Parts: sequence; structure tokens; C-alpha cells
Amino acid sequence: MTTTLTSESNYTLDPVTLEVIKNSFTSIVDQMAEQILRTCHSFVMYARDFSSALCDREGNTVMQGSSDIAVHVGTLHFTAKAVIEDFGDDIHPGDLFAINDPYRGGTHFSDVRIVRPIFADEELIGFSQSNGHWADIGGRVPGSFDVTAKEHFGEGLRIPPVRIAAGGVYRNDVAKLILQNTRAPEAAEGDLHAQMEATRVAEVELLRLVEKYGRETVLIAMQDVQDYVERLARKRVLELPDGTWETTDYLDYDPDKGEGLVPVKVKMTIAGDRISYDLSGAGDAVGTFLNGTFGSSFSGLVTGTKMFFPDIPLNSGFYRLIDVDLGPEGTVVNAVWPTAVTGFCSGSYGKVTNAVFELWSRVQPERAMACCTDIEYLLVGGRDAREDGGGIFMWYDWMVNGWGGRNGKDGTGATSAVFGCGESIQPLEGQERLCPVVTTEHQIAVDSGGPGQFRGGVGVRKGGVLTGVENTVMSYCCDRSRSITWGIMGGLPSLPHGVWLTRSNSEPEYLGAIFSGVTVEQGDSFTRPSAGGGGLGDPLERDPKAVLEDVIDDYVSTERALKDYGVVIIEIDKDVDEFELDEVATESARARIRGARVGWLQEDPEAVAQRYRDGELDTLDLVRQFGVIVDWGTGELLPDTTSEYRKMITTRAVSGWIPAEDES
Repeated sequence: MTTTLTSESNYTLDPVTLEVIKNSFTSIVDQMAEQILRTCHSFVMYARDFSSALCDREGNTVMQGSSDIAVHVGTLHFTAKAVIEDFGDDIHPGDLFAINDPYRGGTHFSDVRIVRPIFADEELIGFSQSNGHWADIGGRVPGSFDVTAKEHFGEGLRIPPVRIAAGGVYRNDVAKLILQNTRAPEAAEGDLHAQMEATRVAEVELLRLVEKYGRETVLIAMQDVQDYVERLARKRVLELPDGTWETTDYLDYDPDKGEGLVPVKVKMTIAGDRISYDLSGAGDAVGTFLNGTFGSSFSGLVTGTKMFFPDIPLNSGFYRLIDVDLGPEGTVVNAVWPTAVTGFCSGSYGKVTNAVFELWSRVQPERAMACCTDIEYLLVGGRDAREDGGGIFMWYDWMVNGWGGRNGKDGTGATSAVFGCGESIQPLEGQERLCPVVTTEHQIAVDSGGPGQFRGGVGVRKGGVLTGVENTVMSYCCDRSRSITWGIMGGLPSLPHGVWLTRSNSEPEYLGAIFSGVTVEQGDSFTRPSAGGGGLGDPLERDPKAVLEDVIDDYVSTERALKDYGVVIIEIDKDVDEFELDEVATESARARIRGARVGWLQEDPEAVAQRYRDGELDTLDLVRQFGVIVDWGTGELLPDTTSEYRKMITTRAVSGWIPAEDES
């Protein structure tokens, strides 16, 4: 083994040794994940809402896990550095630190990070870190997702870097202070110990490498794997054209200002081997918890960028070529203490990530992908009347959804959100055993994939009924009920998010895509869809036979096949999937739509909204054909939102349509 650098080599370790140790680093972090899966206590953690990392002694990320949550990975180095900043030389073997502070580089208060310094021969050589989403971290509502919060004080416990073990001795008093501020301290304590043990597994395995290769070799390898990623990424960026591109995504609205989309503007510049992002045009922080801090916004930029370099490993070497200007403090992407930020995952983060997807789709059109759906959470919490004493329960649910249509391929359907590709969906049977909520439906949401030459992936629809509950409330963290998951290059949007609640002996009530603390009782039922991805390309250019297959697969209805794709399909016997494509009628329908669709987007919005209230038009007619956004519960027109939404449709869809006069 050689450890010298020659003029002909880019390595300080020989390539074979570096590759072996690099893969060992990956194995170490994956073993951390396996430890958590086998020992965690909460259903949320068991569904893989956690991530792990190995960091060097400066806190830089050396390696992430194979199935980690995207938003976590881009922030773990910040929290390791926060521990170093606060404790400096006062870090010793056997110490453990906890932190969940989003204003110090974290994500939101529910993501609790456990950081373990690792020493070899009394010398600090690195850190192992486990980040897990705790089912509850306090705050006003069960599950700690409080839409009404404007400041962090209502969201839960803020944990700055704090020592929870000193010299190998567990500080039970400090741990209790944290745990007793949650609604489920037993589950939180179990998850805490699972995370602590995961960091210890990393310590054992890293020291095993030290024993085999020597301390200096391992330290060199930690730097070399970062340098390798940096060199590889810079080389790839150098091959791309220089230039500047910009776009805007939106949050639904700011409750403090009324209706009107909230912009998240992203400008990207490629110059040589560097990538620069400018988010200074983002709107002000909103009066709810959908804001993001610098950590989560940086992670959104990294996630969106990395998606277009899938073969390059991700560590701090990748971050070295990215320059970020988040703009002034106090925006929706650069919120500062004490602004509420728990819902960033459905708010600013998803908008930053999808905006970056669109920008890179212009730079690398061969990898183009339309908008993907944001993560969404539905939380039902209260007292479980099935148990003696009425113990606290928390039904904490997220759904699969659809990714955007891609160049040459339909979007991936019914899969984990971009936010966390490694997340699993909780088994319904397990949910029903632990909580008094029975699932009544869980199926593909027909017509949820955004229409396009390449269709967006489909989402799902899930419903449930409350059984033995007392003193129970419901909360929902989402968005995209108005800034609906959009298509690109002529593609059309998906469908609006939102929860419908049906109380006993009442009509369904639309609660919207963001609410908290809604009182619910036994016998109440609910349903919600997860959106699909946006479409890519003009839907009138989609192969009619592909539309026919979508109808057979129950991804698209015959009604929307006609309205969105101009494809006429005759249903003969649905039970045996017998349908017939009418090619002549399809050609006529497509010609009619080509001649009319631009005009539809210019019709009087109030007249369109009235037709919706009269039952003449449905929700998808409004968002895909007429570009009109209303309150989906009352049908009331949202004029400012509609104006902005129509501009977005014009930019992303109309610009990619083949005009009627150009039809061949």
C-alpha cells in the first residue's frame, strides 16, 4: 500500500486501498441504519424516517447511508459543526450530543440528531451521527405539526447542542428533560437509545478500520473520498455550457396576507466548474410553519442538483462546488429564529427542489423531469378509548405519490416522495393495532398523473374512520392545493391536495391542505388524495395506444382521456378490461382541442368558477383546461391566485404546445 502523492496521481492513497475503505465507510453507515430498524420503538422511525452519516473531525460529511432521507443528508454536516462550535476542545471519548435546532442547520424540531465523537488513541478522528424523526417533540398539537404557529414556541422543544453522555456515562437527567417534553416519552426514549447505539456501531466499525489500516490511513481516506467526489463533480460540470437560468415555484398562500401565491424564485448560474444559486427573490416568510431555514434550503438545492448527477457519490466534496446566496434573512427560504419552520418539508423545501429540477431540465434535457409532489402528513392524536386509562395515541401518516414525467418515460407512480426516497409506507394493519383509526380505502388515485406526452406518475387515495377516540384532533401538513404540481415543456398539472372530513350524519367538508387542531370524534371519516407528478410534453402528442393502456390500468379515466389527451376510448366491458380506441374520433378531438385550448385559458375566471359551482365543470377542468383556482370547498374564485396560476400555466405548458396552425 502506498500513501504518497505523485505528480501523475490524483490520490494520496492508492486507488485500490481508497476504494476498499470508501466502500467500508458506506457499509458502516448502512449498519447504523440496520441497528435503528432492529431496535427503534416508534412506527415513524421503523418506516425509515431517519438518516445516518459519518463525518470527519471537522464535521464534514464523509459518507451517507444508501437509503437516507434526502433532506437530512444535506444538513447533517451543519449540526456536526454546531456541536464542534459550541463545545470546541471540551469534547471527549464517550461523549454524546443531541441537537434538533433548525436555526443551527437542522430541518425541523422533530428531527433529533445524536452526534458521537470518535477517538483513536485519544485523538479525535471523526463523528458518527444519527438523525431520526420523533413522532412527537411537544408543542400545541399531537405530532408537533401546528399550522397556527407563527413562532417556534408552539412547535415543540428546541434542543441546542447538549451533552447527553459524558465520558461514557449516560446523563439521565438531561435525557429526561428532553423526553418528558414529548407526548410519548417511552417511544422517544426507545428511539433515542436506538440512535445512540447506532452511533456506537459506527464507532466500533471505524476503529476496526483504524486497527487494520492505521489511523493516518483512515484519516487520509476521509479526506480523499471527499476530494474524489469534488474532482469528479467539477469535471462533469466543466462539460456543461456556462449560463444563467431562473424559474419560480410557489407556496399556496400566506394566511397573514390572504390569497395569492407566494414565490420561491431560484436563479442558477454555471461558470466553469462552479454552480451558483441565488434565492434572493423569494417571498417573505409566511404566517404559518411552511418556512425553511438555511439548512433545509441548502439541502433542497443539493437534492435537486444531485438528481441530475446520479452516478456521483454524495458527501461534502459535492458541496464544495456549490455557491449559495439565500438572500436577506426573513424570507420563506431563509427564516430565522423564532419563525415557525416545522412544515418546511411540505413548504419551501419542496419548492426549492422542484425549481432546481426544472432548471437542470433545461441544462440537461435528456434527464428532464417535471414537478414531483411534496411530502404530506396527516396526524390524528388524542386519547385511545380502547385502552383502560385512555392512553395517548398518535396516528402519524404519510402517503406515496407521483414523480414528474421524464424525457422519454412516464413518471414513477405511487412511490415515496422526493423528500425521502428511502421512506417506507406504514403497514395499515400495524397502524390499526396501535391506533383507533381504521383504513377504509387505499388505492391508486385515477387521473392524478399530470397529462403529458410523458405522463406524470400517479398518486393514491387513502381514507379512514375513527373508532374508539376521545379528546382527539386532526392536523394536516401539505401544500399544493393552489400551486398545483405542475408540468413542463407543454405538460399539464396533477390535482389539488386537501383533506375531506365527513362527520356523523353530515356532508363532506373540505378542510384544505394545511390545518391543525381540528376536533374529530368517533364515527367521523376522512379521505385525501396524494397528487401525481406533472406531465412532460404536449399531452396531445402522447401515443393514443399509451393512453388506452393507461385507461386499462385504471390510471386514467375515459372521460379524462378525452378531455386531457383528446383520445376517444369506448368502454365495452370494464370488468374484463375491454376497451376500444376510436382513431378517427381521436384525430377530430385533438384538432378541436388544439384550436380551443389557448382560448380556454383566457375565459372570464368568475364565469368559469360559476360553472364549477353549478356542477358543469369539475376540479380537473379548472386546473388543466381553464387555469382557474377556487376554494375547493365553497367554489369561491381566488382571483389573485388564478392570475398567477395562469401565468405559470402559460410559461410551462402553453409554450410547449404545438399551435393548431402548425398541425401536420
